[in-house]
Amino acid sequence: MHALPTERMTMARIGFIGAGAMGAPMIGHLIDAGHELVVHTRRREAAQPLVDRGARWAATPAEAAREADFVCTNVTATADVEKVLFGAQGVAAAAKPGAVVVDFSTISAVATREFAERLAAKGIEMLDCPVSGGTMGAQAATLSIIVGGKAEVLERARPLLEKLGKTITHIGGHGAGQVVKACNQVVQVVNIQGIAEAMLFARANGVDPEKMLVALQAGMAGSRMLDMMGPKMARRDFAAGIEARLHQKDFGLVVSMTQAIGLSMPATALVSQQLNALVGKGWGREDTSSLLRVLEGANPAANDPGEG
Repeated sequence: MHALPTERMTMARIGFIGAGAMGAPMIGHLIDAGHELVVHTRRREAAQPLVDRGARWAATPAEAAREADFVCTNVTATADVEKVLFGAQGVAAAAKPGAVVVDFSTISAVATREFAERLAAKGIEMLDCPVSGGTMGAQAATLSIIVGGKAEVLERARPLLEKLGKTITHIGGHGAGQVVKACNQVVQVVNIQGIAEAMLFARANGVDPEKMLVALQAGMAGSRMLDMMGPKMARRDFAAGIEARLHQKDFGLVVSMTQAIGLSMPATALVSQQLNALVGKGWGREDTSSLLRVLEGANPAANDPGEG
């Protein structure tokens, strides 16, 4: 199957479910590209800025999906995706045969494969397209989009995805995108935990964390995550880039998958526990750099005197 010509794609009808911190700017880019957007949110007022830009609000996922060429979902958890796809007034009840569901959520790979099979039984295609890059990437349309599903279906959706991200990587069949997104989260957040431990260790030994950062950034420890999270921790800036509760959710998925297939991943298990502690302390809507505060709670002698 060949990709649709770009000029036809500019007039595609897209149902989009979920207009949060990630979904709203993604919808905005699609509106700007000339697509017809029908947006479903739980609260109409959440969609009003997008309606003001030309989108139409739908009261149900089914209404958003009706007559759509593509139905995009960007919600929080596996259960949320299942509900919008297969619940009462869900996408599967209204989407036309040949429509493509593009799921930008980060959810279970196992469930994704099941969802794809259930949709296929109704003649509906599916791509799992979890994204990396956070809200800044969504706003700048520079997301990295990790794709699982049929290659020919990806080619149909590619012109749409190119309006949202700068890197589109086809991994393999259904669920493969979710597996690689899980790998991304493991590498990313285990790194954040390491940065937090380095910060704690430096300060406990009387070393200025800012000076430590300069040295690490110039050496083999340098990384994109160190450049992002190191200054936040040193400044004690815990305002959310990506809310820590979302990383906690992702690590819960990874741990469940490791248990299901009998893998031992000790660093992942440890960081999952630290994220659980972070959320338990009420910092779930703050940045994952708050892993530093979890360490400080376990090491009171090393606490920053300025921490309230």
